Amino acid sequence: MDYKEIEGGVTAAKGFLAAGVHCGIKKKKKDLSLVYSENVCTAAAVFTSNVVKGAPIIVSKEHLKNNIAQAIIVNSGIANTCESDGVEKASMMTGFVADALKINEDDVLVASTGVIGQPLNLEPVKEHMKEIVSSLSKEGHTDAVSGIMTTDTVPKEMAVEVDICGTKVTIGGMCKGSGMIEPNMCTMLSFITTDVAISKDLLKEAVKSSADASYNRISIDGDTSTNDSYFILANGKAGNKTITEKDDSYYTFLDALNYVSVTLAKKMAKDGEGATKLLQCDVTGADSEENAFILAKSVIKSSLVKTAMFGCDANWGRIMCALGYAGVNFDPDIVDISFIGKCGEIVVCEKGKSIAFDEKKAYEILDEDEVIINVNMNNGENSASAWGCDLSYDYVKINGEYRS
Repeated sequence: MDYKEIEGGVTAAKGFLAAGVHCGIKKKKKDLSLVYSENVCTAAAVFTSNVVKGAPIIVSKEHLKNNIAQAIIVNSGIANTCESDGVEKASMMTGFVADALKINEDDVLVASTGVIGQPLNLEPVKEHMKEIVSSLSKEGHTDAVSGIMTTDTVPKEMAVEVDICGTKVTIGGMCKGSGMIEPNMCTMLSFITTDVAISKDLLKEAVKSSADASYNRISIDGDTSTNDSYFILANGKAGNKTITEKDDSYYTFLDALNYVSVTLAKKMAKDGEGATKLLQCDVTGADSEENAFILAKSVIKSSLVKTAMFGCDANWGRIMCALGYAGVNFDPDIVDISFIGKCGEIVVCEKGKSIAFDEKKAYEILDEDEVIINVNMNNGENSASAWGCDLSYDYVKINGEYRS
């Protein structure tokens, strides 16, 4: 389905406002963001699978037990993870927001991103709470997305409109993530807002399904962050008949949500630390969708594949190797591999064996800023995609100097 993309990010949907300010956690850049709905929302989330979890996750999980929320406060620069009083500080952040907005503290969600193991100074947050609340506006999505960035080089946001049974519904979102990205969820933060009316149970299913279809299919460096959080707030202001069953309305909404989350996930993959190109691995002809995904993710995660792509080297043997250790049984003697770019496609492996191909043409394709690695398993009708980026010299430089 084609979706109408619109401006506005997290404030595109009816009833949502946002703001972002520099409060002083970071030296110069915006470091505090707020998303707010004019009325309480049905809410759901997916969090990191890392055993070590940031304090904001503990607090947000508690606040989401009733699946209701009205605001999200986010700081960047310090992760508020592995601190003895981290949970207390995360709770205090939600309290600051609740007092300033005169809403229930349990209806405020919190997220943090940045350096792990360093203390979060709450004084700047408290001192700038009136400023950020007074700055809330429909235009505030731009500042809000800036306030959640760490090593990101570009802001990542989008919004779409979709028709559900004759009612226009809007879904908007913003995310951050450039490094420590290996979701089962990544420092990946994603915030989705929508004016759809939907039941709590179905929203919970939708957020899990969309995470599996998008954020859990990207890998930049193989590190699963401690603070990954994917929130969705639905305030019902579109006026559609509340979605309570898995009918056409639900799947229309889910498809649109997947479109937004996949687009944002690809923006993260393309903006990987030090990256020069977006990589997409399409595995087709697999015996199951699950196996297709496992194989695609294995290719995307391979450091040797990523470095070959950085060097524009059509070294398909590394791809075959990554397929082989993915843990999926297959016949390597029937696998085909090709590279696809804007300037065309080139087949580099047929039936698991080398074939003659134009190295110059291969280089031209791999030198583009978006490259598709196409793998046909020739063993079924199922397919799946995964996204990542190349691995450059700059990745080591950025992470070697991260705290400084």
